[in-house]
Amino acid sequence: MFHVKQSEKAAPTNTFGVDTPLAREIADLSARRRALEATTVQFDGGTRVLTVSNQKGGVGKTTTAVNIASALASFGAKVLVIDLDPQGNASTALGVPHNAETPSVYDVLIDDVPLADIVQQSPESPNLFCAPSTIHLAGAEIELVAQVAREHRLRNALIAYLADNAVDFVIIDCPPSLGLLTINAFTAASEVFIPIQCEYYALEGLSQLLGSIQMIQKHLNPELHLSTILLTMYDGRTRLAQQVADEVRTHFPEQVLDTVIPRSVRVSEAPSFGQTVIAYDGTSAGAIAYREAAVEIASQKTQSKEN
Repeated sequence: MFHVKQSEKAAPTNTFGVDTPLAREIADLSARRRALEATTVQFDGGTRVLTVSNQKGGVGKTTTAVNIASALASFGAKVLVIDLDPQGNASTALGVPHNAETPSVYDVLIDDVPLADIVQQSPESPNLFCAPSTIHLAGAEIELVAQVAREHRLRNALIAYLADNAVDFVIIDCPPSLGLLTINAFTAASEVFIPIQCEYYALEGLSQLLGSIQMIQKHLNPELHLSTILLTMYDGRTRLAQQVADEVRTHFPEQVLDTVIPRSVRVSEAPSFGQTVIAYDGTSAGAIAYREAAVEIASQKTQSKEN
């Protein structure tokens, strides 16, 4: 018989694996999840209308819009998401039907249908509602040109809706371009919420967007101001991500949230199931980060554009 004596260094101990990067990450997520479970958020102010916009595509704009909306709803806020992107991705993520026959934002903008007639409740939460987009919205850019008060049609519809419906947050998901749809969103909102991907080209898109905001402030909506910037697709292993984050925080110290959204497979998977990551996997790193961001947004003090 052979007897193999194990090395003392190789001998298993009760603390094996406790100090590995994976173990530390799991422990951190558990602590953050417990902190969120103990968090109470009060929604006792007026309605805040935020337009989620970035003229650069692929920055997590729609993903951020629906997940922040779902996270706010999970804390008890009543949230309306207005899907102003003809692709209808926000409607898909919220589990709301948006086929060609569905009454949609197109009918509100072009045919003066009341917003209340098209709003649907998301199956995720009794507090979460969506004004869906359909493919017809792709032609709205052209049709709006001939409409009276074409830049204010969404604003007027939203004012009429809020007169009869108590809502804590309205989140407008814009297409990645500065056309009449996005201008309607800027005119209807008081706050701009910008998701920024932690890559170099995202900074160029931010510069263009700030110019657009200034134009809207001057000519259409003096109350519009940049209130929130959220860093998305953050990869802490890369120096570039940290450099982009530092540069954005330097230029916008008051607007950038402390929370960053990490790259997450769960966040990418959720829409294919017609869900946000909050509903799909609420214990994942992405879901926890979005809920933390929602707490920060809810605790913001509304401010004038001068601030």
